Amino acid sequence: MLAAMSTADLRSSSQAIAATRDRGDACPGTLRLHAADDGALARIRVPGGVLTVPQAETLVDVAERLGDGELHLTSRGNVQLRGLGDGCGGELAELLDATGLLPSRGHERVRNIVASPLSGLDGQSLLDVRPWLTALDAALCASEAAQALSGRFLFALDDGRGDVAGLGADVTVRATADGGAELGLGSGDDALRIAAEEAPRAALVAAETFLDRAQGVWRVDELALPEGEFVDLVARRLADEGIGHERCARNPGRTDGPPPGAVGTGLSVHVPLGRLTGRQWRELIGTAADEMRLTPWSGVVLPTPRAQAVEALARLATAGLVTDPGSLWPRIGACIGRPGCAKSRADVQADATETREAVGPGGLPLYWSGCERRCGRPRGDRIDVVAAPGGGYLLSTAVSGQEPRTTTMDHPFRLADALVAITA
Repeated sequence: MLAAMSTADLRSSSQAIAATRDRGDACPGTLRLHAADDGALARIRVPGGVLTVPQAETLVDVAERLGDGELHLTSRGNVQLRGLGDGCGGELAELLDATGLLPSRGHERVRNIVASPLSGLDGQSLLDVRPWLTALDAALCASEAAQALSGRFLFALDDGRGDVAGLGADVTVRATADGGAELGLGSGDDALRIAAEEAPRAALVAAETFLDRAQGVWRVDELALPEGEFVDLVARRLADEGIGHERCARNPGRTDGPPPGAVGTGLSVHVPLGRLTGRQWRELIGTAADEMRLTPWSGVVLPTPRAQAVEALARLATAGLVTDPGSLWPRIGACIGRPGCAKSRADVQADATETREAVGPGGLPLYWSGCERRCGRPRGDRIDVVAAPGGGYLLSTAVSGQEPRTTTMDHPFRLADALVAITA
């Protein structure tokens, strides 16, 4: 019999508002490692998910020399290294610093920036966000105040297609069809229209305004302010900085990334459960023209000459990466689970892998979690599959505008029946 678990324990992060915290966040970084059951863990911030080939080569070398040899992609397009040995922190920092992955030690945990990964590659961008990305990262690292941001605070730079605008960032800048930009704050419905060239500076101003009011909270949606007041505060600060703006309704965003396959002058590859072996990582490096773009959806985009696309996709598929747009893998995610996490009640990655055919070609995506924290869960509609205290799993729908539906299964091999029960 499954132990009772309230659906209140499965509320979405967007409902965790007006929270007050009496400690700093414990997010790991490069200089602050996290002790996990499989060794120390480092989270390396990769703004916009963009890695040069030399940086990518450094990461795989570090993973194999100091860790367990694998590279893990996060839901913010960052990289985690696991199985790191005791006392390797100094060597890790030195190696990353040498290749430009640690431009500021005081800001290494706050360089959380996601950006539209296909920007400039497929002809669908209203604006190429790369200049925004470079400018915002530089401004962030130059801001003494920004060092106080939580490691959970997130910036999103959207090229107008809406892909990263729906990821729940604290500060979202989105290109608009009139050549300007829209500055969104948390999950609020109002935004501020600004000039495109002011976007990076405006994003930093918004973050610094948040810090003025943070007082024990980590995210914009946790501020205990009346609706719309934070937008007003940011507007006044923008005016003080000489940044023109006007209030506007915010455009809705999406929560899906590029499907696997050839896209414009690039390739999109999905990484099952976000885990890459050293061999797979090197195949990606060998395919990339000059850089890799990690996505928040366990994917990698590789700018690649169109003439090489067919051969490159075949090679990557042989290495175990997903290049077929009809694959089930992009609809399946999981936290690290056992044995890497002491809090996990199950080996969720093994269960997700062994039962993936039960997911089927349609319906909601699934996210498997070893406990109620559901670390790394994606934004958007989904089915949460959470390991229960007494064994088995609790399934719960998370669909915008709908009450959750729940069911239980005593063994993962009964997933197909549980999905029928919860979606019928």
